[in-house]
Order: sequence, then structure tokens, then C-alpha cells
Amino acid sequence: MKPLDAADPRQNVPVADAPLRATAATGGRRGTGFALMLASSVSNQAGAALGSMAFPIIGPVGVVAVRQLVTALVLAPIVRPGLRALRKDQWLPILGLALVFSMMNLSLYAAIDRIGLGLAVTLEFLGPLGVAIAFSRRPFDVACALLAGVGVIVLINPGPATDILGIALGLVAAAGWASYILLNRTLGQRLPGLQGTAAASIVTAGMWVPIAILWFLAHVPSIGALGLAAACGLLSSVVPAVSDLQALRRVPARIFGIFTSLSPVWAVLAGWVMLHQALQPNEWLGVGLIVLSNIFVSVRGLATSRPLTRTV
Repeated sequence: MKPLDAADPRQNVPVADAPLRATAATGGRRGTGFALMLASSVSNQAGAALGSMAFPIIGPVGVVAVRQLVTALVLAPIVRPGLRALRKDQWLPILGLALVFSMMNLSLYAAIDRIGLGLAVTLEFLGPLGVAIAFSRRPFDVACALLAGVGVIVLINPGPATDILGIALGLVAAAGWASYILLNRTLGQRLPGLQGTAAASIVTAGMWVPIAILWFLAHVPSIGALGLAAACGLLSSVVPAVSDLQALRRVPARIFGIFTSLSPVWAVLAGWVMLHQALQPNEWLGVGLIVLSNIFVSVRGLATSRPLTRTV
């Protein structure tokens, strides 16, 4: 029998106190998990708001280019994905993610430029909601889909002044997020942790280097605009990627999904506080209906097995 070590406090805890100690440890992990989820959500939307401040100088294309480059420069040294050791069945979803990252971020930022941060992010959230509902045929989920559809109609309030292109770009971003979830689930089964995300970020950055060169030759950036775009990359990609991974180790996936469903609310608040973008009553109602749809689906445990977050 191994002798007791007086220096090990774990061996001096009375048996009756063990459940209390376990409960306290679990509570501490949950508290840390909630703090990480909050940091991820706030950071993501604050980063998008900072990036949009650079639109007048370098436009959405310039912000996305800097964001992708910064993400790869930060994640690659931290994660150190072994690109040379990747197999073909790992490369295919990585290449798919690289294309999806580009489409998703570019369409989202173009939508933010036209219809504002809160509305663009809310429309984008139809992507994970659609994936969750698509894998279920329960009447309750159909009702959630109808509720989200009503929310979209109320949100955009169709009329002569409706920015159709802005709405369409938001929906393209939603399709991109849905594709990300499906690809990320496949890649997550083949590579651990952030290996797949980091590898995809490197490929995405490589795709954006020539685009960035041509774009910035035609749109000369300022130091301030580049700084805002770089901050966007850190806050909207790197911080959520790390925070979400750590949070999912501390809280159940269902709770994570419910908390993530509130992201449009954080986007509305970030748009209001940082960009002075106020919503009309119908827009608040539409955002609320779409958020409720996401929460209802998450509560029923219909969210995908992978996190519904967009990190790159």
C-alpha cells in the first residue's frame, strides 16, 4: 500500500467533506466556463464593431484580409499544426473550411457595412439554427423554424426602403456558418483541439495574401485602420477560438449552445454602444424572435455536437 503523504492536502480531507469539495470544484469550473463564454461573446462582437470602424478607409475586404492574416500569425505559432503530416481525408475539410471562412467573413462584414452589426449577426445566426433543425423532424422544431421565419420578416420589414443586398449578404453569411458547422464536425473527428482551425487559418491567410496586396495598392490603408482590423482579428477570431475550447471543457454543450444563442443580443449592444446603431421596435422584436428560436432548439438538445461558434 502506498504510504500517505502529509504534504498532499488531498489525503488529509475527511471522507464526509469529499462531496462538498467535489461540489465546490464543479461550481468553480462552471463559473470559469461561464466567464469564458461571456468573454468569447463580448470579444467577438466588440471585435466586429472595431473592424467596421475601418470600413470607410479600407472597406470590408481590407478588414477581412487583415483579420485572416492576423489570425494565422497568432494561431499558427500557438497551435503549431503539423501540415506535413496531414492526410488527404484531413486536407479536404481544411480546404473547405478555408473557402467557407472567406465567404462567411466577407459576406458578414459586407452586410454589417450595409445594414448594421446587430441585424447582420442576427441573420447570420439562422445558419446554426437551420443546421440544428435540419437534423430533426419533430413538430416542435418545425414550429421553431416558423418562429424564426416570422422573426426575419419582422426584422427586415419588407418595403421600398429595404436593403435587399444587405439582407442577402447576411443570409449568405448564415449559409457559410451552416457549412462551417458541418465541415468543422467532420474535421473535429480527424484532428484534435485547434489543430484543424489553425491549419485552415494558415490556408485562408495564404489565399488572402495576393488579394490583400492588390486591394491595399488600390485602397491605401492608414495605421489606424490597420490597427482596428488587427484588433478585429484578435478579438473576433483568436480570443473566441481559445475561450470556446476552454469553456466546452467546463460546461455542458447544451448550456454552451444556449449561451451562444444570445450572441445577436451582444451584437446589438456592441452596435449601439460602439457604433451608435440604434434599432427600431420591429427590429428588436425580430431579433428577439430569432434568439428565442435558437434558445428553444438548444434547450431541446438539437444543437450539433460541435460548438456553434465561428472563430476564424
